[in-house]
Amino acid sequence: MKQKIALVTGGNRGIGLETSRQLAAQGVHVIVAARDAAKAAATVAELQADNGSAEALQLDVTDAASIKAAVDTVSTKHGHLDILVNNAGIIRSSPDGVPSHQPVEDWRWIFETNVFGLVETTQAFLPLLKKAPAARIVNLSSLLGSIGMHETPGSPIYEFKSVPAYSASKSAVNAYTEHLAWELRDTPIKVNAAHPGYVKTDMNHGGGELEVPDGARTSVALALLGADGPSGKLMHVGEVLPW
Repeated sequence: MKQKIALVTGGNRGIGLETSRQLAAQGVHVIVAARDAAKAAATVAELQADNGSAEALQLDVTDAASIKAAVDTVSTKHGHLDILVNNAGIIRSSPDGVPSHQPVEDWRWIFETNVFGLVETTQAFLPLLKKAPAARIVNLSSLLGSIGMHETPGSPIYEFKSVPAYSASKSAVNAYTEHLAWELRDTPIKVNAAHPGYVKTDMNHGGGELEVPDGARTSVALALLGADGPSGKLMHVGEVLPW
């Protein structure tokens, strides 16, 4: 069988880096995509030092020209793409934790990367994904994007309302995941959203319950999902979570 090719956005740090590392350990050729080409190259050197197969790619998901250049590069070098992990994401809290106090500028800034960047990147790479035998699209989401969990008293996130723009962006990612999975339902392509868990990363200033390797497990599992696996779901280590 040919070696699978995966592209991981934001693949140079945190969960993206660990996802890249674990995929490479599984024999996948990983394209580490990052806004900073030098940081992507440094990550690739680290993966190759562990005998992983990897290459660096400059990609800013908020820049249409950068996305097009990345697609052209992957198309020229590989002709297809087996796995797209939309990992790049940003977060910002409401200044005082009150949902209605989060500035509209924050909403635009967060949605530009977490939603519009994810959608534009996916649309751009979809023709290459369709050329693979059975491609996988993994959208990094969060339990904070689950409206069902937000409205359920006693749920882990019922009292956590300090990042409304981030939460709403992940709700949008969940909705897009379901819609794209429906569109591709008669193809071998599977599309799922991943909740990594509450992971100790720079994004949440080192807070969290899970170490980064555990946080990458769901993304990796969905990227390597078999033909009998689900599509159009929000998942965490094999468990389907409510939208």
